[in-house]
Amino acid sequence: MIEQIKRRAKKEMMQEVEAASIILAAGYGSRMRGFSGNKTLLPLTAGSNPFEGEYPIIFEIIRNLPRGPKALVIHHRKDEVIAVTRGLGVFYYDQPVLNGTGGALIAAQGFLEQTDQEYSIITMGDVPFVKEATYRSVIRQLRDQDMVVLGFEPMDRAQYGILEIEDGKVKRITEWRYWKEYPLERQAHFEVCNSGIYGARRSTLLKYLKKLKQRPHQVDKERDGRMIAVEEYFITDLVELMNNDGLTVGFTAVDEEKEVMGIDTREDLVLAQEIFAKRNRQVKRL
Repeated sequence: MIEQIKRRAKKEMMQEVEAASIILAAGYGSRMRGFSGNKTLLPLTAGSNPFEGEYPIIFEIIRNLPRGPKALVIHHRKDEVIAVTRGLGVFYYDQPVLNGTGGALIAAQGFLEQTDQEYSIITMGDVPFVKEATYRSVIRQLRDQDMVVLGFEPMDRAQYGILEIEDGKVKRITEWRYWKEYPLERQAHFEVCNSGIYGARRSTLLKYLKKLKQRPHQVDKERDGRMIAVEEYFITDLVELMNNDGLTVGFTAVDEEKEVMGIDTREDLVLAQEIFAKRNRQVKRL
């Protein structure tokens, strides 16, 4: 009996899971000095310099996502993104104003309304190394949860949002600028940080997008060398909104921090290209 249970569990883990996936790829990537394009088009195989080469980041993200329809939320250099990805079978949704990750998700509301998958994945356009198995793990947890946050345990928690977890459930996601002011004894309980990648039941997500629209934040942003106040929406607010209504938000965590690394700077890009080259060499040796 035990062996049968193990075999069934292994079979479920290996089953291909279908989901509606949304890739947030609209931003400027202002920390990528020396590059003015869309970060999703940066190469994982370097050429004469890190910004020139082959195999854009977005290709690896799409390759690893679960089977099912995929949407790209675009804005910055959107024509270039469309030109590069046109043959990949993705849908495009324009984020007319860059108003946060929540604003990007709101821009893809039409995609969620038109698909019929039970589950959805939300991922970032500059995080290429999340494994297929990790996405499957997120979706499996959605059988018993309304939303799942993908977390990780970094060597240094500074600058990352943390998951405030109680009884194995995520009660809120708190950004670094706030939780760093908590008493040290409270900070000591924080272990899991937010990767910015989520899974959710599609019907639940659609319901709470309506509530998210009613929750804008005023944020100071640099635009053309000057600071201005802009209105933004945060995906992380969905966690608190769902908890307030008694819904369940769970989490799962990757084993290695590098799996959820975002490519924000030139140094990040060089490291990602080294990781990608090393993986390709290992595959060729097998």
